[in-house]
Amino acid sequence: MAHTELNLRERRTIEDMLNAKIPVREIAAQIGRHVSTIYRDIKRNGYADEDLPELNGYYGVVAQRAAAQRRTRRQKLVRLVGLRKAVIKQLKEGWSPEQIAGRLHFEGQTVRISHETIYAYVYGPDGQSKELARYLPNRRKKRRPHHSRRPRGLAFPPDRSIHERPDYLDTRETFGEWEGDLMIFERAQGKMNVASLVERKIRFAVLFRNNASDEQANERNGTPAPNGP
Repeated sequence: MAHTELNLRERRTIEDMLNAKIPVREIAAQIGRHVSTIYRDIKRNGYADEDLPELNGYYGVVAQRAAAQRRTRRQKLVRLVGLRKAVIKQLKEGWSPEQIAGRLHFEGQTVRISHETIYAYVYGPDGQSKELARYLPNRRKKRRPHHSRRPRGLAFPPDRSIHERPDYLDTRETFGEWEGDLMIFERAQGKMNVASLVERKIRFAVLFRNNASDEQANERNGTPAPNGP
């Protein structure tokens, strides 16, 4: 069976059932759609307003309009042969979608498109049939959805969280328990950062100065980086 997008009637049904607190799996069963189709539409076409977050949610009419606008943008590269050839040519030459979108008006193209439109075409049916994804800098077969990209900063696994440490440490009765921290400064201050170690019982503290350029140089020479208080 060919894939068909959700229509306005289905989206209004989803809105009503979500308001009634009906689980997504049950909604999918009721309207005869795969559960991933419902989740994807809620995520891609839901309404979000940073200034009025209380209005955030899924609205059938709004979702239908957002889907139509996205489809129109994507179809520019399907309908406009000259634009499509220019984009594909630059992709094959190693240009990123961001570079292509920024340079289109300098290349004599009267129609402007965003880099997201190019990504949507590359990962859409036409782009996949031409294997255009292999020309992208990251060369992913499938693009990670924008809102699901992993945030930076998760350096430690959950079981290493400070909230998981034993309760006896709070009494500070045992010597030899150290607490570490890292201070990273603004880029304008250089590449240096400071690591600290504090013994929890007697509060003895040690500071280590780390310079990124020194560490890289010493790694190339096979010597450890000099750290000092």
